[in-house]
Amino acid sequence: MAIETSGAGALRVGVGGLGAIGLPLARRLDRGLHGLELAAVSARDRSGAAAKIANFQRPVPVVSLADLAARADIVVECAPAAVFAEIAEAAIDAGRTFVTVSCGALLERMDLVERAKETGARIVVPSGALLGLDAVRAAAEGTIHSVRMVTRKPPGSLAGAPYLEAKGIDLTGLREPLKIFEGTAREGARGFPANVNVAAALSLAGIGPDNTQLEIWADPALSRNTHHVMVEADSARFEFKIESVPSEENPRTGKITSLSVLAALRGLTAPLKVGT
Repeated sequence: MAIETSGAGALRVGVGGLGAIGLPLARRLDRGLHGLELAAVSARDRSGAAAKIANFQRPVPVVSLADLAARADIVVECAPAAVFAEIAEAAIDAGRTFVTVSCGALLERMDLVERAKETGARIVVPSGALLGLDAVRAAAEGTIHSVRMVTRKPPGSLAGAPYLEAKGIDLTGLREPLKIFEGTAREGARGFPANVNVAAALSLAGIGPDNTQLEIWADPALSRNTHHVMVEADSARFEFKIESVPSEENPRTGKITSLSVLAALRGLTAPLKVGT
């Protein structure tokens, strides 16, 4: 693949978190992306982060999560939800473009949207593992009557979810599909913070986290994370389904999520942007 040159006046990108999403993204930025340059990376384990980028083509500083905003025009959050606020607050206070994959955590900190209005910051939520958000956003300009999402995942990708632990649900040895949750997108994001950021993104694109309905199933027959969305609106009735290949590093995360963040970054600088 030919290297794309960043060019003069390229926007500086800081990547927070070097896991299944952040590391592939940082690698792609290191190879060169028009109008963008990798300016800094960060992770909770800074020595581990330094080792991961040791073979990058260009030297990149490893800084604290909060210091990304001082190094970058665009701060990309790809970290666990537990450190979302540390990255987000610094980026928004500094008036940066803040790209987040922890959309479920954002639901609990919508005050940051108001803060962004004051500082001139911008919050960008990529589509992640959920296609069709353009259609939902368009329908939301009219009236959406209902949005329902059914997520089915291999049991192993749901292990450790706070909701399962609180309810004492053990998926070990599961032999048939089991519905483990039904409720709102907000409730789902709280109970499964590493699993259903897609539901949070869907809710923000449409009718909100308290009106978006969510089902989560553990299905031992599946090898892919699947999301089926059904929308009823005054402008259209539509549904869409995606089967996302889990990443090797983290089965909770689909491979397409990192690519979605990359596409979102391209859209910030591209001379042609397709889609709403």
